[in-house]
Amino acid sequence: MRRLRPGERVDLTDGAGLLAECEVLAARPGSGELELTVLAMRCEDEPSCRVTAVQAILKGDRGELAVELMTEVGVDTIVPWAAERSVARWRPDREDKALSRWRATAREAAKQSRRAWFPDVTGQVSTAGVAERVAGADLALLLDAEADRPLSDLELPAAGEIILIIGPEGGVSPAEAAALTAAGAVSVRLGPSVLKGSTAGAVAGALVLSGSGRWAQP
Repeated sequence: MRRLRPGERVDLTDGAGLLAECEVLAARPGSGELELTVLAMRCEDEPSCRVTAVQAILKGDRGELAVELMTEVGVDTIVPWAAERSVARWRPDREDKALSRWRATAREAAKQSRRAWFPDVTGQVSTAGVAERVAGADLALLLDAEADRPLSDLELPAAGEIILIIGPEGGVSPAEAAALTAAGAVSVRLGPSVLKGSTAGAVAGALVLSGSGRWAQP
């Protein structure tokens, strides 16, 4: 925890919409305790348009980087995906530890960015599980650098669930792309350059949150 001084602002939240704007009255560095006074409290409604990112599992710490960036942008749900071409694999005996790292990363990033709603990081899913989520969404977008249609050309819903599907380092396999588009996903590209799996979700999330009107809300 950074050193806080009397008079500085601190926000407290339960991660489920309730946020208290506070001011530091006293800091006790030895114990890590703060004495605060509450200036105002508010409860933010859950957004009417929710963005879910299905993120392929990435090697090294790139998965945590993707989670951190998407959380800072404002993605609501993050779903780890065991994609066919993912180099990294969450073995059954290590899945809980890997998932804990993603969830801890999301929690810390949410606090740093002063989010009133913390993102939900689910358990990992297979391609069949992704297809099920796609079928139930209001709009599902499969990020593909070779797609003909840019994401910026789409008309985005102002309510419901928008799913973003981000592939691994080797891209989405033809079989996965066929299964996901058959379930209703639309293949789109972000722009003229190819982004890494660790950054594509944050960029797509920013475009969708802006295009759906979420970033225009107070």
